[in-house]
Amino acid sequence: MLWLTDSFEAIRDFMELGGPVLRWIAITIFLMWVLIIERLLYFRSSMKVMSADIHDRWEARPERRSWNAHMIREGMISRFSQATNASIPMIQTMVALCPLLGLLGTVTGMIKVFEVMAVSGSGNVRAMAAGVSQATVPTMAGMVGALSGVLLVTILSRRAAREVEFLEDSLTMDH
Repeated sequence: MLWLTDSFEAIRDFMELGGPVLRWIAITIFLMWVLIIERLLYFRSSMKVMSADIHDRWEARPERRSWNAHMIREGMISRFSQATNASIPMIQTMVALCPLLGLLGTVTGMIKVFEVMAVSGSGNVRAMAAGVSQATVPTMAGMVGALSGVLLVTILSRRAAREVEFLEDSLTMDH
């Protein structure tokens, strides 16, 4: 139980070291990962059910050659594509937002350094160090968040495109 208390204290100290912008970065990374996990769970369960349902409904149609049948097929594929790609643009936005929030942390930390220099001159190294840490920690956290998300959003995007293409290929147009 002691290790849990130590972990919380270390996280709290790290959050204080990075300043208020680090909290926004943490919230953004948390939400990004919630959406990533949601998509991974969707790919493992609901997507397969939806794909099988669309395939069964299409194959049960007695007629699949007319213009109306083509439009129904396109609508089914479009709904599947929309459901499969649902959260991916939001994840991509959060991946792009992480480094920008890190840059905001850098700017606010440097402003703190300049305020210390203006008030006490350049001799107060301890006060300047707090501003420097507020400038560098959010930058690092933003980059780590973006890097952790960029790999998974690429995997999710490719998987979604592959699944839509597979469904499109499996809906035959004969009969």
